[in-house]
Amino acid sequence: MSEVTVQAGCKLYGEGGVDDFWGQARDISGLFEPLEGGLRRVKLTGLNPGGRLLKCITLNNSKSAHLGNADLTLLDCGEAEIGSYFVADVHLDSIATSMEGEGAYDAVVTLDCETIFPGSGVTWNLLRSRELNRNGIWRSLDRRGRRAWLSVALNHHGYRKPSVHRPDLAYAIDGSHIFDESSFYCALGEAVNGPAGYFGWNLSALDDCLSGEWGAVHPMVLDWNFSQDSRDRLREDAETTIEYEGKFLDFLSEIFHKRNVTVNYL
Repeated sequence: MSEVTVQAGCKLYGEGGVDDFWGQARDISGLFEPLEGGLRRVKLTGLNPGGRLLKCITLNNSKSAHLGNADLTLLDCGEAEIGSYFVADVHLDSIATSMEGEGAYDAVVTLDCETIFPGSGVTWNLLRSRELNRNGIWRSLDRRGRRAWLSVALNHHGYRKPSVHRPDLAYAIDGSHIFDESSFYCALGEAVNGPAGYFGWNLSALDDCLSGEWGAVHPMVLDWNFSQDSRDRLREDAETTIEYEGKFLDFLSEIFHKRNVTVNYL
């Protein structure tokens, strides 16, 4: 799955939350292209600044300045909020009047964000363009891509319409596409919360999700289709075996039992 640039904007909030609004940009680029460490050099096009950022521009004109920490909220092509990252040490590198309209600017900032996984831009761009609207898109991703997919699903979860738990129906996962731990969570998150749905990305997170407020609550029924082959692959997966000393399925069964999840192995 190749990464395609999608024109979509963002909002910036300082550490004071919604009362510390720094502004909104029509387009953001460079966020998914890391420099050294977690540093990113990001271009904000059509920026309408506010708060600390506006004050900085007013006082310093086009000079660089340190702004501090912020929450960067991503927007889709219709300007709906779809996810966010905490970004540290935001530094204004340059700013100039924009062609996007009166009072707008084009700015370049450097920021630090170590929680953006390599390859996550692919999934964010599908969300930004509103094309992530069907199940199974994650199946074409490699191991690294599936891990990035889960990180995006986690950061996107709080911006979704809450799913309604179905205590009278079983959630079904397709084991034919489960090859490792990450693909298991991709399938489970999708089964519970729909396309790009999140329901854990490790056993600890899965246990947290089963405690409630993540789209399903116990008692819960899970239909695991093609379970034998997929469970065999999970036993043989080198990374899963190393991480859990070959006991991933045992630990998974313990969590399901503790959280009153009935699993039908089909």
